Amino acid sequence: MSDIENAFGALKKAIDSYNPLAVGTWELFRSICKYRRLKKHEVLYSLGEIPASFAFVYTGLFRTFITDDKGNEYNKNFFYEGTFPGSMAALLRNEPSQFAIVALEPAQIIEIDFPAYRTLLLERDDLKLFQIHYLEKNWLLAKDAREIAIVQEDATQRYLRFIQDYPFLVERLPQHHIASHLGITPTQLSRIRKKL
Repeated sequence: MSDIENAFGALKKAIDSYNPLAVGTWELFRSICKYRRLKKHEVLYSLGEIPASFAFVYTGLFRTFITDDKGNEYNKNFFYEGTFPGSMAALLRNEPSQFAIVALEPAQIIEIDFPAYRTLLLERDDLKLFQIHYLEKNWLLAKDAREIAIVQEDATQRYLRFIQDYPFLVERLPQHHIASHLGITPTQLSRIRKKL
């Protein structure tokens, strides 16, 4: 099988893990998708761009980051195999994205046309159920846990939670990206790692 067929197979498996799609829904969904390769450091979505799509990661690793007035970057999130990067607020409001998404590794993705997806979502109940289950798990529950951790945990506890929740990312991410995600400096992270 080709990379393209494998990528679409992985996408189907990921969607079905939330809610299985009927054959007809899957065929319509697949028709609004496009396979792409990205190089390391290539921008998937730019800061200030009005996006027209979101993506599925077949291979590779991405970071979502914002930049403050002084040019400091803060890593909001990481997207890896089986996840769906995109600027959902910008897509829903049809406005410029407030963050950028960039490849940290060479990547293979499937880009999903958002306006066509929204149309299909209104027509297909099985796709609606996928959307509901995905949003509940990855946006509501995960966001709550992260917000609680930022307020209630110190830097060491946040780091320990990160390596517990994402052991597969610890070796793939440069330390400064992990530090930025945790809201600490690379020096602070280095001290925490030495203590542990």
